[in-house]
Amino acid sequence: MSFGDQGMPHGQQPGPYPPHGQQDGPYGQQPGPYGRQPDPYAQWAAEQERIRRGRRTRRAVAAGTGVVLVAAIAAGVAMYRGGAGGTSAGSPAPAAVSDTPVPTVDVTLPSDAPTALPSLLARPVIRPEQAFPEQNVLLKDGSRYTRVDLASTTDCARGMAPELAELIEQGEPCSRLTAALFTDADRRSQVTVTVLSFERVEDASRVFMMASMDPVTYQVVSLDPPPEAGMPTVPPGSAGVFRRVMTVRSVVFANGQWGDGAETEEAAITRQTEGLLSYVNDTVVAYEDGKGV
Repeated sequence: MSFGDQGMPHGQQPGPYPPHGQQDGPYGQQPGPYGRQPDPYAQWAAEQERIRRGRRTRRAVAAGTGVVLVAAIAAGVAMYRGGAGGTSAGSPAPAAVSDTPVPTVDVTLPSDAPTALPSLLARPVIRPEQAFPEQNVLLKDGSRYTRVDLASTTDCARGMAPELAELIEQGEPCSRLTAALFTDADRRSQVTVTVLSFERVEDASRVFMMASMDPVTYQVVSLDPPPEAGMPTVPPGSAGVFRRVMTVRSVVFANGQWGDGAETEEAAITRQTEGLLSYVNDTVVAYEDGKGV
């Protein structure tokens, strides 16, 4: 398995990788937007509303979980600086596009960051076997999936778009990128879920903010199925569904596509992508909250 040429922006190609089966393994492709790409600002605004709701919930119930914890941290602490002006995370920001320079994004922790945060960050970054412990997954809705590949690397830039790698360089390096490829019971879908972990909350917040504003530009790449899986490689330029969430110190991405590159049944591939994202998010949150192994 090797990095394909599907959807790499600006014609850039990733470098070579170790043979399949090694932990610092290869990654595959970058899907394009599913159908007509949604307006990035509309996506950004929706994310901000979700974050604000999460913050109100945390204040009402006090401590809460890692998802609520970081929703509070992420809200209102990132400063987007594109060109001469600056725009706070609570007001409209220009959409990032792939043919413009990566903007500078300054992130600081708010004064009301939860007191439990230092102890949570003292835990080691989640390992591949902790993020993806099961090969056969049964979701709450009864759907079943099989993990057909798992790859992990500490050289995170190898598994993402160049723009995302450049954004990460504004802070401390990524600690580990781990990705798993899942398929449904009919082996039609290919959903890559990626856990991108950092030592600092600020660096995860920077990535989450920009990926929420422009998920096509600031994306991680999808795994190609290994030969032994008996599954096709998604054709170059095929549409994909992009989703992401943030935990205490990680950003969890999910890219979903049909193996034959079909652009039909968007609702079905979206449901699968979101379901697997939620499943992995729960696992990462449990670990980062000190409830996992």
